[in-house]
Amino acid sequence: MNTHTRTTTIRMQETTAESLELVARTDNLSVSEAVRVAINEYIDARKADPDFQKRLTDLFESERDVFEKLATM
Repeated sequence: MNTHTRTTTIRMQETTAESLELVARTDNLSVSEAVRVAINEYIDARKADPDFQKRLTDLFESERDVFEKLATM
């Protein structure tokens, strides 16, 4: 498990923030923990999506030359 953390600021509509606070409180979570859960669920869903995986592979392949050039500098 990665123990390093990074602070990220997000902007959202006031009504969204209020809803998030209510949902988190109802689930007995901090807002930060509720956001972490949502982000992890989003990442897991993207990993399971074959179309996303194809786009990710295409992106990696299109950038491979750049990475290889940087590695030999």
